[in-house]
Formats: sequence, structure tokens, C-alpha cells
Amino acid sequence: MAKLFREADAKPLSLPGRISREIVSGLRGADKASLRLVEIAPVRPGEKPRGPHVHHTFEEVIHVLSGEGVTETPDDRFPVKTGDTVLVPAGERHVTRNTGPEPLTLLCFFPTADVSSGTEEFADWEKAKAAP
Repeated sequence: MAKLFREADAKPLSLPGRISREIVSGLRGADKASLRLVEIAPVRPGEKPRGPHVHHTFEEVIHVLSGEGVTETPDDRFPVKTGDTVLVPAGERHVTRNTGPEPLTLLCFFPTADVSSGTEEFADWEKAKAAP
């Protein structure tokens, strides 16, 4: 049976360097999908950039709703803007950062009902490289 999810009912998540709200997940009745609305503020002078994260067993699809930024992996750097979509394979460390003056707003889709249990956050790239 189809379900309607309203942004106002999304679950706020406590994640470093971004405002993230989970719209769809296993906790909301999904079997194999999660959807998050993410906002990344412009970088302030002297602010330490947030570190990368990895989804060990599932990929992530990042669609840019508004703003401009960059998605970085150990091997690539993708400038992104409104309308762009990035596919990050399972197991690839990555981070998306705001490079513009306005908030960067993303819609992030995961083919799993539980994103948190398969995700690992790192303080910086050096810690990410040292992890197994």
C-alpha cells in the first residue's frame, strides 16, 4: 500500500556538519529504501571542514536541489550545482561540501531501510585513510 510522507514529519538526525532529516526509512515503514533531505551551510572563515563518511554495504544517490558544492572521494572531486546527481558506490569514502554563498540542499537516496547501521563517519581524511 502506498504511503505519503510529509517533510514536516521527517525525523531530525544529529550528523556532523549538516542538517539532515530522514523522510523515509525502515522506522517509517519502508522495506528497502531511505530518503534524506540534507542542508549544508556555507563555510564560515576559520571553520574546520567536516570529514568524510562511508556506507559500507549500500550505495548513495545524491541529488542537488539547490546551491553549489563539491563531492569528494579519495580519487575524484566533482563540482555540483542545482540539478546534478552523484552516485557513490558502496564502500567509497566521500564528503559533500558547500562551496557557495547560499545553503546547499540535497536529496539523498539509499537502497536500504537502515542507513545508520551501515554508515561510518570520520573526523577528517587522515582518519578515513587509516581505517580498515
